Amino acid sequence: MKTALITGASSGIGQAAAIELSQKGYSLILIARRRDRLEQLKSKILNSTDNQNIIVECYTLDLKEQTSIKNWFQENIKNLEKVDILINCAGLARGISKVQDSNLLDWNEMIETNINGLITMTRLLIPNMIKKNKGHIVNLGSIAGRWSYTGGSVYCGTKHFVKAFSEALRQDLIGYNIRVTNIEPGMVNTEFSNVRLRDDKKAEEVYKGFSPLTAKDIAEIIVWSLERPQHVNIQEMVVFPTAQVSATQVYRELP
Repeated sequence: MKTALITGASSGIGQAAAIELSQKGYSLILIARRRDRLEQLKSKILNSTDNQNIIVECYTLDLKEQTSIKNWFQENIKNLEKVDILINCAGLARGISKVQDSNLLDWNEMIETNINGLITMTRLLIPNMIKKNKGHIVNLGSIAGRWSYTGGSVYCGTKHFVKAFSEALRQDLIGYNIRVTNIEPGMVNTEFSNVRLRDDKKAEEVYKGFSPLTAKDIAEIIVWSLERPQHVNIQEMVVFPTAQVSATQVYRELP
């Protein structure tokens, strides 16, 4: 039985990926800041499966805190040797201001989570994968990592980093039978816009008049990538909702 570690598992794509993988028989190590949500997810997974062999473990961890990640890893180093798959879902956007009007604290939060959290978790888990001569790392990028837009300077920059890091990581790991995949979605209806805009009403407006992607859509793509034959590596995948044709162009049918 394979074990997948998922960051950002308390909501959105991370949560959906956990559910999809559990249905495929994967054991899970779930990481997020909100313990109550993780426990709810764990109960949901265990109550909906007949597979008694599935193990679901939950850890409360803030990926902005690099020292905390390292300490957590050392405390659980033996347990983490069983991880076959790392899914870096934790990430966020803050604000839509232009550079000259942006909040530096928002920038720091995005950089610390989207970049530092991802690379720290990856660096800590890679040696175990190298020892086993197998593994799969899935990074949740974004179309913002390919096409920048007004008001998205630092968020786009972090996702450009994820794309570059994923490409270089795969090259660094040549010969170790470790796969690396970067999934780059367009507009997905999750809590993403609520977090970014800090306004639930404005967040609802983002997805009005068209059918955006869902967390389940992306989770199914992640699982599909994981379940390709070992000799097949899906290096990257760009996924738009049908109504969206670029980072800023969406066809909406509004009354």
